[in-house]
Amino acid sequence: MLTVVMLTASNVFMTFAWYAHLKDARSKPWYVAAILSWLVAFFEYAIQVPANRIGYTSLSLGQLKILQEAITLTVFIPFAMLYMKQPLRLDFLWAGLCMCGAVYFMFRGAPAG
Repeated sequence: MLTVVMLTASNVFMTFAWYAHLKDARSKPWYVAAILSWLVAFFEYAIQVPANRIGYTSLSLGQLKILQEAITLTVFIPFAMLYMKQPLRLDFLWAGLCMCGAVYFMFRGAPAG
């Protein structure tokens, strides 16, 4: 559970590092947006690296990756809607269902590690 919480927190930073400049730094040169994104991404990595190390003690590499992708979608949808003011789309539901399928296949009956 600690891994999930830490990966979720790191994903919030990652999402802002990757996409917030599209709203907040549109008028700035790309290199200013890149530097600002790198500064935010530092905090993402400071949480993500230990989260993956903790998770790898009980999860396989594939399970960690799919878990990360599922968390990414879970964080991205509210970010897109609330922060970037994107409309809710049915495609979010279909993408989420596909991700649920990926999680199922990575975690079904296979021992971790």
